Amino acid sequence: MEIGIVGLPNVGKSTLFNAITKAGAECANYPFCTIEPNVGIVPVPDERLDKLAEIYHPEKVTHAVVKFVDIAGLVKGASKGEGLGNKFLSHIREVDAIVQVVRCFEDSNIVHVDGSINPIRDIETINLELIFADIEAVDKRLEKAVKMARADKKHQVEVDALNKIKATLESEQLAINAKLTDEEQESVNDLFLLTSKPMMYVANVSEEQLKDIAHDEHYQKLKEYATSHNSEAIPLCVKVEEELAALDDAEKDEMLALLGIDESGLDKLIKASYQLLGLISFLTAGEPEVRAWTIVNGTKAPGAAGKIHSDIERGFIKAEVISYDELIECGSLVKAREKGLIRFEGKDYVMKDGDVVLFRFNV
Repeated sequence: MEIGIVGLPNVGKSTLFNAITKAGAECANYPFCTIEPNVGIVPVPDERLDKLAEIYHPEKVTHAVVKFVDIAGLVKGASKGEGLGNKFLSHIREVDAIVQVVRCFEDSNIVHVDGSINPIRDIETINLELIFADIEAVDKRLEKAVKMARADKKHQVEVDALNKIKATLESEQLAINAKLTDEEQESVNDLFLLTSKPMMYVANVSEEQLKDIAHDEHYQKLKEYATSHNSEAIPLCVKVEEELAALDDAEKDEMLALLGIDESGLDKLIKASYQLLGLISFLTAGEPEVRAWTIVNGTKAPGAAGKIHSDIERGFIKAEVISYDELIECGSLVKAREKGLIRFEGKDYVMKDGDVVLFRFNV
């Protein structure tokens, strides 16, 4: 899974990236500090792996991962090259989803490019730049598609799709709102439009706001906006997250308790990203390795096997499956077998989140 991080300058984007990846991305109080895109690989929080490790004592534990791409802050005119923005939009064309970091905190020492705090205005500024960039991409593709359709009518479906998308974008709506048929959608999937991607929002708030987030005016407006667009707004204090990232587990739990929250904003963000993209994890466990594997919800057993190795999918015979909760309740695979809880599933089995699986195959 790959997530692009966007936002206006000075909203806490690169500081958030620092906290997520502990990679030390450059961060400063002036626009366009992030010249090249920062890329970080982050493990997906999953307590189930730790529990399985207690049972199997594996040589290694491997989490599923998220790849975050942080680009330079965007400003009005970014799609036309203002603030070098257009150069960086290309870096997030192929991500799976976009996270917009939105400033909700007041601080006279940190300049806001538009002079005041207004989350909805900031989102609309970013969206408009993404829309303009997509219009440019659609226009280029449409010109070619029209010529191809004149020579071969099979390309007309692509022309129809592009015209629908262009009309949607020109009405200042995101491409994801264009009503395409399945065939039309397939014809433009390789265009990687920015506004066709699922989008969610991070509200960067102060520590004081975080403690009473239910009554914070800026966050509540952002939350209402996100809900109305079938998305989610995650409140977090970037400064707090940066501090949490530097602590060990015990110290982190202590700090979270003092803040009155049960998990970090970053953990919430990663989990919400999974939900946004309709992803789940299945687990494999043994003495060599305990590991989580990411698949799209609805994937059948052979497709899940292919995530491990194409040969396993090709030679798939069956899957031995037990739910994580049942395995933990039994305490061992041996006891689970004695109780008859191991299921033998075939090619039509739809994987569930938390399935602990052993694939049988022959090639």
